[in-house]
Parts: sequence; structure tokens; C-alpha cells
Amino acid sequence: MNYLSTRGLAPQLRFSEILLGGLASDGGLYVPEIYPRFTAAELEAMRGMNYRELAFAVLSRLVDDIPGDDLRALVDRTYTADVYRYVMDKENAEDITPLKTLEPGLHVLALSNGPTLAFKDMAMQLLGNLFEYVLDKTHGELNILGATSGDTGSAAEYAMRGKRGVRVFMLSPEHGMTRFQQAQMYALQDANIHNLVIRGVFDQCQDIVKAVSNDLDFKAKHHIGAVNSINWARVAAQSVYYFKAYFAATQSNDQQVSFSVPSGNFGNVCAGHIARQMGLPIRKLIVATNENDVLDEFFRTGVYRPRPETKHTSSPSMDISKASNFERFVFDLAGRDAAKVRSLWGAVESGGGFDLKAHTDQKGGSLFDRVADFGMVSGSSNHANRMDTIRTVYEVYGTMIDPHTADGLKVGLEHREPGVPLVCMETAQPAKFEDAIREALGVEPVRPPELADLEAQPQKKHVMDADVDAVKQYIVEHTR
Repeated sequence: MNYLSTRGLAPQLRFSEILLGGLASDGGLYVPEIYPRFTAAELEAMRGMNYRELAFAVLSRLVDDIPGDDLRALVDRTYTADVYRYVMDKENAEDITPLKTLEPGLHVLALSNGPTLAFKDMAMQLLGNLFEYVLDKTHGELNILGATSGDTGSAAEYAMRGKRGVRVFMLSPEHGMTRFQQAQMYALQDANIHNLVIRGVFDQCQDIVKAVSNDLDFKAKHHIGAVNSINWARVAAQSVYYFKAYFAATQSNDQQVSFSVPSGNFGNVCAGHIARQMGLPIRKLIVATNENDVLDEFFRTGVYRPRPETKHTSSPSMDISKASNFERFVFDLAGRDAAKVRSLWGAVESGGGFDLKAHTDQKGGSLFDRVADFGMVSGSSNHANRMDTIRTVYEVYGTMIDPHTADGLKVGLEHREPGVPLVCMETAQPAKFEDAIREALGVEPVRPPELADLEAQPQKKHVMDADVDAVKQYIVEHTR
């Protein structure tokens, strides 16, 4: 399995060669040369697998340069009931991602039972083990540079803390994240964890990460890697739980399932796109945004137009106006035409956008017309919507959901079809968003006892301006 860049000017590489990095050398994102597809017989055999078995079955198709026994051992060490132990009432930790049924045909996939109570743990824990494995083989070191709008940072840090040869430099905006989210990161005292708090918004943090990654000399000299969803291994690992959810929500492989996915950076829904390309019978992938509705605008109009400003909302992990993972989907949408992608993202990176209705495929048809072929639809949610959805789900089904999951459920229900199971992908546990839950329900969400006093613990962070050179200097000073 070779991997190529969405922009077509970087060399093709194997999985282990792209694992530790982020952007390709030409600024693009890595994707498989071809998506492997499961046959009907193979999907039938997968129906009875547990999460670890499914993860190996899916990932072994995408990772063929790590010996099978080693990959299986890494997967088995990652997906355990102990790691994903923060289950809610009546859930079994051995399921790893229990399917919560609200009513027949309407489900929420529990993805937030890991150490940071967010879905990012599902892939990040595997990345930590993969990084350590590869670095041990090469006697190398890795300085991870990442940006977070809420959950990626803590998930990465909890996955990488104490890992041999790994340091984490995580950028987060000064405002916007909840106190719980901030405390999860800043309370970590591990020597290999560095929290850089940026006076700005998430998109500025993300731009700094891209700028550093595009400085190829600096990247090589200081062994810069990535854990954001620009890292292929992350979205590949996330595709596993789409298979798990599909088998849990259906009785046979003759059925289709629609997934509603709260979306900011397009990484989670891109994982669903990968699963669909690999043969999973997905009817619709429903892209749910909050007030930062750049992606919803695209799927409604064909116009991709990152905003100059990001709105602060009550679903802050989705407060993103430039979806860095979106390029992978557009690459497939454009028939894998790298020159087309270079042109489109050239416009984006110069501060503009593009209208896919004005671009044609090789047969002369509008590229935007092809969106339906990939099962993508969208919608948006606002503060009043999510408060109402949290309240309704609690009153009708006795289930408490976080504000991002509420956005996903609200938009998912707008696209629900009779006879097609709808699965909403959970983003986080309600405990991470106490203010929103208190406003919607007038009660306090329950958090695991060992996290009860998290905000009161000493915090370690470094506040700085949104300056690429200052971030580079900090990395240099802390890797000597």
C-alpha cells in the first residue's frame, strides 16, 4: 500500500514513512493510492468480530509495512476495557464503543469512554502506541506540533505522555475551550508535554502548525510530526468505529445505515468517507456544523469559503472556519485530480475560496453534482437548537448528551429516512461541558470520581502571541 499526496508533487511513501508526519512535502495530505474494498463475504465474516478484531481487519488493509503480529499486538494493547473504562450506566466497557439506542432505528454511538472523555481518544491512543513502536525501531525522536479547539489536545497529550522519544507541543486558543478541557491539558506535569496558549482563535493555531510543517528544513531538523487529523493514521483509525456501529445497528449486510457526524475540521466524517470507500454500506454521511457553518455552506451551495473570523459557540470543539481535512474529500470528489486540488487550495491559501459548481470533471459535468454520489448531506445548528435538543433527549429518552452531539442529532433527524437506521456519532461526555448542561437542564453532569477536582490541580502552560517564529523558537529551546 503506497500513499500519495492530494497535491501530486510529493513522493509516494509507505504507511510507516507517513505515520510520524502530517502534511506531505508539497503541502498536501496523504491518502491511499487506492482504497481497499471488502467483499460481501468479508463483511459478513466481520459482523461477529469484537472491536479489536475489527480494528485489525480494517487497519491491516491500510498498513502492510508493519508485521501482522506486531500490528495485532498494538491494536490489542490499545482497545481494552481498562483504557475505555469511563462507561455510562448499563454500558459494557468491553464493547469499547457501545451503541446507545434511543428508539428503534435511532442510535448514539458512545465514543467518549476513553481517558479524556472525548471521541479523539479512539484514534489517539493507537497513535501513541504506533509512534512509540516506530521510534523504537528507528531509534528516533519526534516533536509533535498540534493545534486544538478543545479535545484533540488533551487526547494527544494523554496518549503521548511518558512515551519514549516523544515530545508534545500543543497550541490552544486563549479563550473558547471549557474550564474542564483546559484543565485536562494544563494539569499534566509530564516533562514531555508543553502547552502553548495562543492569544487568538483556533484557526490561528492551526495556521501556525501548517506554517511550521511547510518549513521543510525546520521540520526535518527538529523532527516535527503531527497528531491532528491531517495525520492519515488518525482518520484511518477512526474509520474502524463506523464498521463497529454498522454491525451493531443492523441485522444483515443488505441494510444501509446513515451517520450524523458533528463536524468542524472534517476529520471524523472523513473517516466515515473512508469506511464507505472501503465497502461499508453507508447511505448518507450527514455533516453537522454549528454556527461556524463553512462546511454546511459548501454542501448546500458548492462554495467553500473559510471565514475571516471564527464565532465562539457553546459547542466550542467545532469552532473552526477552515476545515483542514476537507482536502482529502475534495481530492476524491475531483476524481483524484491533483492539479485541480492544487488550484483550489491555492485560492484558499491566498485568503479566498472556490465554487465547485464552476469546476467540471473529465466528462464535463459539474464537480459539485458529484457530491451526491458520495452520500454527503449537511445542516447546521445554533445555541437554541442544541439547548432544545439536549433538553428533549434528556426528557424523552433519559439520556444526557453534550452540545456537539446535540448538534449532530439535530441535523441528523432532519435527514432521517424511514427504514434506514440513523447513528449519531457522540463527540464527548456531558461532564466536559458543564455550563451548557446546566443551562439546558438545570442539573450538573456526572463526571468520573478521579476527575472530580481536575480544575483545582496546578496548571503548566506558556501564553504567547500568534507568532510562527516565536513557536519555532520555543520548540528549539525545549528540544536541546
